[in-house]
Amino acid sequence: MMDFSGKVALVTGASRGIGAAVAKTLAVHGAIVLAGARGHNADWTAGEITATGGKAEAVELDVTTPAIVESVVAAALAKHGRIDILVNNAGIARDQLLMRMKRDDWDAVMATNLTGAYTCSQAVLRSMIKRRAGRIINISSVVGQMGNAGQVNYAASKAGLIGMAKALAREVASRGITVNVVAPGLIDTDMTKAISSGSSEVWASQIPVGRLGTPQDVAWTVCFLASDEAAYITGQVVAVNGGMYT
Repeated sequence: MMDFSGKVALVTGASRGIGAAVAKTLAVHGAIVLAGARGHNADWTAGEITATGGKAEAVELDVTTPAIVESVVAAALAKHGRIDILVNNAGIARDQLLMRMKRDDWDAVMATNLTGAYTCSQAVLRSMIKRRAGRIINISSVVGQMGNAGQVNYAASKAGLIGMAKALAREVASRGITVNVVAPGLIDTDMTKAISSGSSEVWASQIPVGRLGTPQDVAWTVCFLASDEAAYITGQVVAVNGGMYT
């Protein structure tokens, strides 16, 4: 059974959806969770965890600002002495057909989704290497595997997370650190609620299991990859998409 007692986990984009579900599930299994998000957006997640007896702190974290990332990581190491798990979940979408896509929309998505994961991973890596232990999990997307019209920037950033993880996994495997990717399919979050109910039903009909995924479906997979039970798994992409793409 997964046991994260005494371990510290930093989850980016933890204010809602997949990030909040991951943070809560890690806490249920004993982790001290640092719920990161811009401003005070993760206060609710941390409050939900502590209200049920878990251990969590909300941290103001903008992954697009290296100085803030470094400050958050330094404070966590000073207080807890360790960061065992990093979940690179923070992400945004700025959808538009490439012919109409503004450079600012490309840059914003890449800065948050891909460069943010690079910044956070680099910030925690030295302490993980020193302790010869750690788990880094990138949250990609089925869109990064199969593409989707109108999401060239989003697909590129999510595909980049896969390449990044595979390369980093080879760099740090000998130091007891694993790096993996979870690629969710269509998950019932605020982002997908923007899809009209009719379109959502069409998508669901194309998913073999016949429904959209839930944030909890993703959270269980993330937590397994973060656990001791997954020590021999690294550089892998685990699809959580109900058979939508294989």
